[in-house]
Amino acid sequence: MTDHSFTPEDSLVAVMVGISVSDATIRTSELLSIEQIVNFLPVFGSYDADRMRRIANIVFDLFEEEDGLDALFGLVKEDLPEPLYETAYALACDVAAADGAIAQAELRFLEELRHALDIDRLHAAAIERGARARHMTL
Repeated sequence: MTDHSFTPEDSLVAVMVGISVSDATIRTSELLSIEQIVNFLPVFGSYDADRMRRIANIVFDLFEEEDGLDALFGLVKEDLPEPLYETAYALACDVAAADGAIAQAELRFLEELRHALDIDRLHAAAIERGARARHMTL
């Protein structure tokens, strides 16, 4: 892992891809969720969605490395403005919840992301609750 530099939007995409691949299975519902998020949220208003494939490949490469998750979180923390830390956590929660079940590996990813971005436990619980509420089914 060397000289990767992310835009703030790249960092958010990297977190979403990271949570999706954390359980070794990228589900269609997760990919659709990422695509919808990038297409509709204001934070991605000027983002070139063609960059998503490049960012995804970087994340895939990082996950091949022994300390890849730490490297990913380091890149994200370095290139994402602090006011967007909770946004990154919220997007990760939304992608994790997109398929209706959160795997143990995804829970670990969220916990490590929360620690890496120093998100208060109470704030994280509120974000998690919101994601759960948004992804409920009848």
